[in-house]
Amino acid sequence: MTPLRQRRRTVAGRLLGSYLIVLLAFAVTMGWSFRALRAAARDAELLRAGYVPLVLRVGEALAEQNVFNAQLNHITAAKNYSDIREWIETARRTRPLTFALVREAAEHGLDGDTDPAVRRFREDIAREAVAIEVFLDRDPERFSQLFQALTVGDRDGAEKARGDLIKREAEGAQRLRAIRTRVEDTMASLTTDARRREAQSMQLLIALGALAFLVGAVSSFYARRVLAPLKIVTDRAEAVARGDLTPRAVVATNDEIGELATTFEGMVAAIQRARSELVQAERLATIGKMAAHVTHEIRNPLSSIGLNIELLEEEVASESDKAEAIQLVAAIKAEVERLSRIAEQYLSVARRPRPHLERESAEDLVRELCAFVKPELDRAQVKLRVDEDADLPEVDLDESQLRQALLNLIRNAREAMAKGGELVVAVRNPPEGGGVEIHVDDDGPGIPDDVRAAIFDPFFTTKQRGTGLGLAVTREIIEAHGGTIDCEPRSPRGTRFRITLPQAGTAAISAGT
Repeated sequence: MTPLRQRRRTVAGRLLGSYLIVLLAFAVTMGWSFRALRAAARDAELLRAGYVPLVLRVGEALAEQNVFNAQLNHITAAKNYSDIREWIETARRTRPLTFALVREAAEHGLDGDTDPAVRRFREDIAREAVAIEVFLDRDPERFSQLFQALTVGDRDGAEKARGDLIKREAEGAQRLRAIRTRVEDTMASLTTDARRREAQSMQLLIALGALAFLVGAVSSFYARRVLAPLKIVTDRAEAVARGDLTPRAVVATNDEIGELATTFEGMVAAIQRARSELVQAERLATIGKMAAHVTHEIRNPLSSIGLNIELLEEEVASESDKAEAIQLVAAIKAEVERLSRIAEQYLSVARRPRPHLERESAEDLVRELCAFVKPELDRAQVKLRVDEDADLPEVDLDESQLRQALLNLIRNAREAMAKGGELVVAVRNPPEGGGVEIHVDDDGPGIPDDVRAAIFDPFFTTKQRGTGLGLAVTREIIEAHGGTIDCEPRSPRGTRFRITLPQAGTAAISAGT
């Protein structure tokens, strides 16, 4: 046992070592990438919430300043300077708000970053915005002198005052333009840093990929040499999956693979024995169950037939009341028909349905069947409603067999609503698309969970006179169409049977079904 364990540790250790090398390189790359992504996310957030709003606010302030300068420049040449004067006064009153927005964009947009450089930049921009605002409003008497000169017609005085004001306002615009240039340069620097980190990430990923490829190639070569006998065990497992339980020779290797092969062959032998015993037990159980069920189902009708025949003999012999004789004959006929139906159901289970598929419309079949059973449902005080989706695809179906399956479900739903109710038969497009879904919904008392799990089993029934074959035959028909059938509860009460049929051209019917 010691050499075997040593060998196992060696194989596992080498494979684990190669894995750890790749894992370590991956961890280093992921750590660096994580830091790079955090930096990129921080820069992106700065751009989104800080620099972009700031440059927009500065641009708005600069645009307003340029318009202010243009209006001020043309005030002495205007025919009606009072309108321009009113605009300038309004602009001067709103200018503090404009600079307040610039300071707010600088202080709050960049407030969440802890980088000292960003903090200094924020403080510089806010300080410069305050300085520009103070500079522009430093000498408000100049505007009064300008407007006074225009009022009294002093053109020279107005030109001198306008020139002084334009010079100061132009300097303010220049300082705003410098702020915008500084912000744009900082944004360009962030973009350059992001591109540099991207290039470094690509290089690191390429290096990691090369290392992983090298380690993987070496590990693959070693693992292939050591684990070559495993292919024999794999082929054996595939043969067992196909049903080949014939005993085989064990792979003779003194390692984990040899132990696995020995254990696997022992398991195959055990499966073969268990399978033989199970088949035999199931065969006996099925025969016994069917015999008991057939005996129970046929004995009662035969007893009734025998009794009616005795009475019929007496009536016919006396010929006193032929109407009574006719009723007895009718009763005998009904019981014989019941026996025929039971025999037909047993025959349906014994011979799985082989549908003759044709491309047809499922909704047409449902409408026709619902029209057929509506009088029967009306007599049972069951309200019938048919729902259809638009643009339903055609499906491959056997009309007679699918009609039989749906009729079984509809009549089961009617029997579940002994005191009447609503029956809904719907043809839908499946949520995942392709094919159609047929729902048969009732609002009866519902089916308990333990009963629902077995309702499709042959001979399982909750009815006193049922054979337990109706839903089993229905499932066989649906599966033979390449579809599925499910039973599920409805809210607040009732049961839904859901049939799913594949779209035309996709139903695969095996030769053995």
